[in-house]
Amino acid sequence: MATPEPDDRKVGQLYPVAKAVITPVFRFAWRFHVEGLDHVPATGPAIICPNHTSVLDSFFVPAVLPRKITYVGKAEYMDDWKTKHLFPAMGMIPIDRGGGSAAERALAAAQRVLERGELFGIYPEGTRSRDGVLHKGHTGPARLALRTGAPLVPVGIRGAREVMPPEAKFPKAFRPVVIRFGQPVDVERYRDRPNDRLVLRQIIDEVMYSIRELSGQEYVDQYATKKAENIPTEVARVGPLPEGNGHDPSVADVTVDATDDGTRRSSAAVLAGPRRRPA
Repeated sequence: MATPEPDDRKVGQLYPVAKAVITPVFRFAWRFHVEGLDHVPATGPAIICPNHTSVLDSFFVPAVLPRKITYVGKAEYMDDWKTKHLFPAMGMIPIDRGGGSAAERALAAAQRVLERGELFGIYPEGTRSRDGVLHKGHTGPARLALRTGAPLVPVGIRGAREVMPPEAKFPKAFRPVVIRFGQPVDVERYRDRPNDRLVLRQIIDEVMYSIRELSGQEYVDQYATKKAENIPTEVARVGPLPEGNGHDPSVADVTVDATDDGTRRSSAAVLAGPRRRPA
């Protein structure tokens, strides 16, 4: 039987308590370096759009934000005693993916959050990147922005995959984690074209371009899958992470498709330019 979806107004009621407990623990366990936090509006709605390479991303971003953020997550988390109370406490709205349009229900829940003037977090890739590269973005965040007028704030997270690699059971402590917030993407000029597919694609590609610049990831013009494909990979060095509290800086390694000849580009012109490596 499907898990009933709760009233999303009640989700996150324990957020202040959960954040007060988790934030100092996380800041002790990992060396956070945060940039561009001033790009997140101090008041009013905004859609926070991070890259997604680790299960801990949904905890790292709230840990550094001064405002409450709400996510939508799969209802199956409510069946596991380890996450049944923690995830809703941290602001996750469980959505049953079976029966009807789960995507539409998720957008509706997100719209209600934004109409209350709050922050909503969504991963444009739709799922975790198992191979570590940045994948093509889905247009759901752009559609949500056009519905509500909320700006899209791109976020680049580096180091989370090294803290908690795919299939790892436990995170690695005392690793550096970089979280960069980029310039918001304003959609007001497109509000009269909410169902124009070209507009939706242009908006989300602009967001993905910013995420690529912030995270230093390689971009591939294909959607992420829940299971990494068996493709040859090589390690791409994207530069050292900032030092933190005396710990040696490490190199954030991401995997890229080694079968590429270097000419792969997004179909959108916004992603046609050369990737700039972070300093």
